[in-house]
Amino acid sequence: MKRLFILTGEASGDKLASTVISQLKKKNDLVEYLSVGGSNLNNLGIRSIFDLNEITYIGFTSVLLNIFKIKNKINKTVDEILKFNPDILFSVDSPDFTLRVAEKVKKIKPNIKVIHYVALQIWIWREGRVKKFKRFVDHFLLLFNFEKKYFDKESIKNTFVGHPLLEKNNSKIDISNISKGKKIISIFPGSRSSETNVLLPILIDFIKLMNKRFHDYLFVFHATDENKELITKSLKDINIDKIDIISDKNIKSQVLLNSIFAVSKSGTVSLEICNAKVPSIIIYKINFINYLIMKSLVKVNFANIINIINNKEIIPELLQSECNAKEIYKSVVYFLKNPSLAKKQVDDCNKTLDQIRSKSSSSDEAANILNDYLIS
Repeated sequence: MKRLFILTGEASGDKLASTVISQLKKKNDLVEYLSVGGSNLNNLGIRSIFDLNEITYIGFTSVLLNIFKIKNKINKTVDEILKFNPDILFSVDSPDFTLRVAEKVKKIKPNIKVIHYVALQIWIWREGRVKKFKRFVDHFLLLFNFEKKYFDKESIKNTFVGHPLLEKNNSKIDISNISKGKKIISIFPGSRSSETNVLLPILIDFIKLMNKRFHDYLFVFHATDENKELITKSLKDINIDKIDIISDKNIKSQVLLNSIFAVSKSGTVSLEICNAKVPSIIIYKINFINYLIMKSLVKVNFANIINIINNKEIIPELLQSECNAKEIYKSVVYFLKNPSLAKKQVDDCNKTLDQIRSKSSSSDEAANILNDYLIS
């Protein structure tokens, strides 16, 4: 029996990994799994060697403050992988954690194949680091076709598989008990607890402003299993109605498809929102020092992938000082009162998605590549 270790660093990576592994399990049932993962991989019956929240830090200062904990987790993970002795180390996103682990593992056991899913956003920063990965990554699975040129240039094996968030969801679930006839505005406060802690108070104040003026909207928080309790606890003692919290991925997908608008933290979830043809705005706020450091390192003018690809603001970004309840309220109301502008945003997003969408199922394509390595 072959062995595969799945290495993720946060909830979004756990979600991406699970879409691939669920397909792989259909193709090959002679594989033993172990992981650093979250609830999605756990739902597939794959044990994690520790809780994913133990390594989920955001921002440079947070990483520095927890540097010894992170180093300890890296070393522990390396030891557990070597003990498990997999045929493949499948690392997903979170390169500052996953690829540090992969490099150490490959150095000790070069026969273990390292396949990394989600490139390093080198088109945003760190372009010079690409050649380094040639030493210990056997194959990169890319989300976007425009990333290929960076890896081809260094003769690093890579395959454009596409983004699973852009695949169609054909499941139908009745959500009338959730919406109760109200118009849904989906809220995405982030998967990391550190993100959620910062954005939740702002989003609550935004909802209060909306409730003062409107009475026909339901605000649905899209939670992960990891942060649902945090969101529930934060909303429990606040006198605010017309709110729901969901964490089931199929229900979340249906709620999004039935939403008239979305307010989302910056990240890959914005692709899912665009794919659902829902107009949105992007919000984000981090420690000011982290923001200054990030601004000095990045090579692009926007935070959102749709805006980066088009080099213009298609989806409004409310970042840092602009990420406040009043600005969010003004922006959301502006789109709700101007449906033609909301439609234009959706149309522009669709054109962009058509450029980057894979022709085949991305998770199935990635699973095929993993299986080829397993049976070779």
